[in-house]
Amino acid sequence: MRGVNIPSGRLDIVKKRKIIFFIYQMGSGGAARTFLNILNNIDHQRFAPVLVTLDYNGNYEAHIREDVKFIKLNTRRLRSAILLLSKVIREEKADIVFSTIPNYNIVALLATMLSRAAAKNIVREAAYLGGAKKENLKLKFAGFLYKRASKVVALSKGVRENIIRRYGVPADKIEIIYNPVDVEGIRALMQVDDVEKRHKEIFRTHSQTIITAGRFHPDKDQKTLIRAFRLVKEEFPDAGLMILGEGALEGELRALAEQLNITDAVHFAGFQKNPYAYFAQSDLFVLSSTREGFGHVLTEALAAGTPVVSTKAQPGAAEVLDNGRFGEMCMPSDPEALAGSILYMLSHDEEREWAAAKGIERARRFHVDKIVREYEALFISVLDQ
Repeated sequence: MRGVNIPSGRLDIVKKRKIIFFIYQMGSGGAARTFLNILNNIDHQRFAPVLVTLDYNGNYEAHIREDVKFIKLNTRRLRSAILLLSKVIREEKADIVFSTIPNYNIVALLATMLSRAAAKNIVREAAYLGGAKKENLKLKFAGFLYKRASKVVALSKGVRENIIRRYGVPADKIEIIYNPVDVEGIRALMQVDDVEKRHKEIFRTHSQTIITAGRFHPDKDQKTLIRAFRLVKEEFPDAGLMILGEGALEGELRALAEQLNITDAVHFAGFQKNPYAYFAQSDLFVLSSTREGFGHVLTEALAAGTPVVSTKAQPGAAEVLDNGRFGEMCMPSDPEALAGSILYMLSHDEEREWAAAKGIERARRFHVDKIVREYEALFISVLDQ
């Protein structure tokens, strides 16, 4: 080779290990944000990540690094995805197939078996699932397949205990890895002028603004937050509630605000690609969930320096906030208790300032660099098995 001096002796060429990341779509949820953070920050000198989704368009697709190979399966049906994914696994000569969420983990495990490739499976569990008899039976089936995976990633200690108890997966197969948070990225996006003009006027109108973010789902229990907010307005009549998110329950949430005569102060802002610009304008972030496997949005609010009030959503919220050290906490599904926690924070400026400073410090426990290195170590340990 002209112009290149190759030393005598053995020339070691490091082979990149190919990892398929399988998820149904790169939408607006926590699982997609986690995949995005890993894909963009994993060591591309050692690993060759390949993202595979079903045939959906997701909000986070525009933020994926250009050198990440992205394959969309030509289907939106999970059953059809098994055969198509198995073909990708075989053709890509994957070393690892990494997937998340039970239904998609099952597809990934079946596709890997069908491919007859040497790829190893790692499945990730983010939610605290189970309770109803039918759901518990489904989790037992998932656990039967999970035993074929090389490792199961649990998002928190509580999720790990749930996988052992309800899925029947051996404890030594499960690793706890928290969600990664791009602290510097969030801090930078807070400074970007991404707040819509109509929303800027809302922030100016209210003397105090409470914000929440998440899909409209029963587990997120925004109804309790809206009921609590009505009680808050009795002491802070000029307060406003900004709700970021979307989902099938939006009509019910709007109807509840109308029923409580607070529509002028409850604002539905939809999905925002940069929620951190909104966090920066808010006095308080509130999570009203009944259960959270981790509570990724809590870590993002902490990173933004927005004081936090949260329910004790099992099992993850208490882990993120260290049992209330880094945010005010109360029992779920209790509007009066949630209103009390919100009122306490709004009434104590020094407490909010302390929480804002300590929140940023706490968020670094989940820093993307730290968490992605943990994933890299996991991938290497599985490959070395």
